[in-house]
Amino acid sequence: MFEHRIWVICIAYIFGSSAYSASAQDCDRFAWACEGAAGPHLRPSLPGTTFRPTEVAPNPQATWPGAPARPREIPPALDPGFGNQYAAFYAQVHGEPFPVPAVRLSDINPTYLRKAVYYPTSESLGTIIIDPQNYFLYFVQGGGRALRYGVGVGREGFGWSGVATIHDKQEWPDWYPPKEMIQRQPELKRQMSELRSGLGMAGGSHNPLGARAMYLWQGNRDTLYRIHGTFEPWTIGKNVSSGCIRMINQDIIDLYQRTPVGAKVVVVR
Repeated sequence: MFEHRIWVICIAYIFGSSAYSASAQDCDRFAWACEGAAGPHLRPSLPGTTFRPTEVAPNPQATWPGAPARPREIPPALDPGFGNQYAAFYAQVHGEPFPVPAVRLSDINPTYLRKAVYYPTSESLGTIIIDPQNYFLYFVQGGGRALRYGVGVGREGFGWSGVATIHDKQEWPDWYPPKEMIQRQPELKRQMSELRSGLGMAGGSHNPLGARAMYLWQGNRDTLYRIHGTFEPWTIGKNVSSGCIRMINQDIIDLYQRTPVGAKVVVVR
């Protein structure tokens, strides 16, 4: 039963190594992005992990035409003064084998756009910390700072927590649905073809894993959970997947470049 359930981990809404970077470089280049902080207080659930982030109060007059805010929270509006910088972050990506179009920023709650933040933690440089309850992924840069990305997370019943390792990384990964899924959804066959590892969907613009994927293992066991891209940026900040952590393609490309194989991943409760 567990294997049957875990196989569907990276699929939702199908029809739904680079060295670590120093935070000072990001703050020097994008000082505007180092204002603010890391998000609501996290509850440490793992020994040796310290979470003491603070957050700038949201603008109570701001509105966002998208998903409803969490209770008692009004999403802040995108500061017009930062519009050009975010437009550069989320512009069309060139040099890829498949198109990565520019992100329409109005589709995304600005809270979940990439940002350098104050984030004290005892985790080492280069660790990835995921806070599913608040839809944030932190890349620890040391010196009390981190890069924060917005993510989409698992629907109810598909969440998980613990410590894992980046075992493998792939650009434009293929997706191989299990036979049980194809039996339940025979229409998927129309999207599949025979690939090197069996019946699957080749990497590309219609693949639900997006432009990049990083594969999470615990010891010698593949958890079947992934950190991957998505061509549905409006799903960031929502419970949409079957357990995987999905990111805007521009963000997963950025994180992928920073994260080597072997990096530690901590998913908090």
